[in-house]
Amino acid sequence: MKNRTILITGANIGLGKEVARQLSSNGNIEKIFLACRNLDKANQAKKDLEYTTGRKIFDIILMDISDPSSVKTAVNALPYAVDAVILNAGGQGGKDPLALSQSGMTNIAATNLLGHMVLVDELVKMNKVKNEFIYVSSEGARGIKGVMKKPNLKTNSVAEFISVLNGSFSDPKFDGNEAYGYGYIKYIGALWTAANSRKYPHIKFISVSPGNTRGTAGYDNLPTLTRFFFKYLLAPIVMPLIGMIHSIRKGAARYIAVLDNPQIENGSFYASKEGKVIGDMVEQGAIFPEFRNTVFQDNADIAMHSFLK
Repeated sequence: MKNRTILITGANIGLGKEVARQLSSNGNIEKIFLACRNLDKANQAKKDLEYTTGRKIFDIILMDISDPSSVKTAVNALPYAVDAVILNAGGQGGKDPLALSQSGMTNIAATNLLGHMVLVDELVKMNKVKNEFIYVSSEGARGIKGVMKKPNLKTNSVAEFISVLNGSFSDPKFDGNEAYGYGYIKYIGALWTAANSRKYPHIKFISVSPGNTRGTAGYDNLPTLTRFFFKYLLAPIVMPLIGMIHSIRKGAARYIAVLDNPQIENGSFYASKEGKVIGDMVEQGAIFPEFRNTVFQDNADIAMHSFLK
C-alpha cells in the first residue's frame, strides 16, 4: 500500500470516524489525521479510536470545512505531506441550509464544497499531498428513482452552476432534500473532482458515494418531525426491510474500496447501480454521461472558485 499517511475531514463522528477505524486495521498505515472543527469532540474521537483499535496513530488537525481561513490555517499546521486525503465532511448545511455564508454560497453548498476546494488547492500548492484525494459524493448527484430526481440543469454553464451554489436556481418540482439542492451540489462536486484530475494530473482524484448509510449525522438538521421520522422509523426499520440502507461499516468500506486502487480510473465517480442506493458500486458516467463531460467539469471548477474572496 502506497498510502501510509491519510487525512480525513469530518472525522470525529459517523463515516469519517468509522473509516479511520477501518484504515487503522491495516498495519501499513502509519498516521491518520482527524480533521475536525470541534476540539472536544475531536479529542473524544481520538480517545475512542485509540481504545478500540489499540493503535496510537491518530492526530488532530483543527479545521472548519465551511470556513476557508480555517482550512488554510489547518494546512499550514499540517506537519508534513500526507499521502491521501478523504474529503468526507458534508451534510445538510445546518438549521438554515439556504442562508448565505460569508462566501456567498448557501450554507449547504459551503459545507459540502467550499472548504474542500480550498483544502485541495492549498495542499497541492504547498506540496502537502502526494498521491490522491477521495471526494465523498452521493447517489443524489445522478438522481435516485422514487427518492430524488436527477439534477435538471439546462446548460451546465458557469452561470447556472453559480446559481445553484448561491441559491438563486430554483425548480418548482423540488421537494424534501431537493429543496436544499443537495443532489445538485453533490453533482457539481463530482464534476469539480473530475476537473481536478486533469488540472493536477500527478495526483489521483476519485468521487465515491458511501450509499444510504444508517448511523450518520445526515438527518440531524432536518425539521424535528422529519428528523424523528427518518431516524427512528425509516432508517432503522423500514429502509432495511426494503433494501434501501446499509450499515456504517459498509458505507465506510466503500471509501477503502476505491482508495489506493489501481483499477479505479482517475477522475471517475463510483456509487450504487442505477436505481439503487446500496449494493455493488459502478462507475457513474455510464448512468449519467454528464459526469464525463470535460466542459461541464471545468465549468463547475470555475463556478466554485468564483466564490473565493
